[in-house]
Amino acid sequence: MPADMPADTPAESIAPLAALAAGATQRCGLIAIVGKPNVGKSTLLNALVGQKISITSRKAQTTRHRITGIRTVGATQFVFVDTPGFQTRHNTALNRSLNKTVLGTVGDVDLVLFVVEAGKFSVADAKVLSLLKPGIPVILLANKLDELNRRGDVAPWLGEMSARHDFAEIVPMSAKNSKDIARVFGICEKYLPEQPWMYAEDELTDRSEKFLASETVREKLFRFTGDELPYTSTVIIEKFEEEPSPKHKRMMRIAATIVVERDSHKAMVIGDKGERLKRIGTESRQELEKLMDCKVFLEIWVKVRSGWADDEARVRSFGYE
Repeated sequence: MPADMPADTPAESIAPLAALAAGATQRCGLIAIVGKPNVGKSTLLNALVGQKISITSRKAQTTRHRITGIRTVGATQFVFVDTPGFQTRHNTALNRSLNKTVLGTVGDVDLVLFVVEAGKFSVADAKVLSLLKPGIPVILLANKLDELNRRGDVAPWLGEMSARHDFAEIVPMSAKNSKDIARVFGICEKYLPEQPWMYAEDELTDRSEKFLASETVREKLFRFTGDELPYTSTVIIEKFEEEPSPKHKRMMRIAATIVVERDSHKAMVIGDKGERLKRIGTESRQELEKLMDCKVFLEIWVKVRSGWADDEARVRSFGYE
């Protein structure tokens, strides 16, 4: 799939294969994106990759898996790893699984992008910072700069952050600003080792279409239920099959199950006369057709599995580590 890149990202400067033909040395490195929930990590990953591969929502704990996004710029391949927001409040089996994913990521990378909201630093932020291992450079990304009333107000805070930790660099930015994204690429490149690429130059993620289907349905679920539905809901893909079609170059048939913990949650998802579930299905199908460039037939069911988020065996059976 071609990436829908902002016009002024560094990918416009020189194509990867042209850079190699000109004799440039290959660079490649793993870059972890870490932070507490809801600081904009997934929005940042999508902007860096140039295409949506990680779902976004205002609901905390939207990202639940380690998601790899790949961007090759000139002779340098950036392999970004988005992690779940580190959980400090609820000690459920699901949260323990998510935290295990974070801890397993941050110790095996070349660079860490530590994302916080510009002008803010909470106890939860401090907890994430304490988990980062010495010896790996950490760049502080002060995200959501666009949401501050006066950007000048952030200057004293930047000084405080510089004194708090020996960050390799501190970057005030907005993940929605393409010039800021270009600046992040330039900064990250300095910290990546000279070594061969890990992926083909046109690859964008290591995640399968089946995984993206599950995440897309979950994103629409959160969008249309808002704060009504607790975070302890998930989506399981029961069927993901390509079928021949005389009318379409490619056709996928997908069956998804939304798993919730209570009958009342099921009623929320279905909505009055099934209207909410219908909207979830329609928007999911439309986005999947765009992502996969094919015709999609999507069925969605809702099932109740009481207490699943605190059942370690069931958490693992649903695909969490």
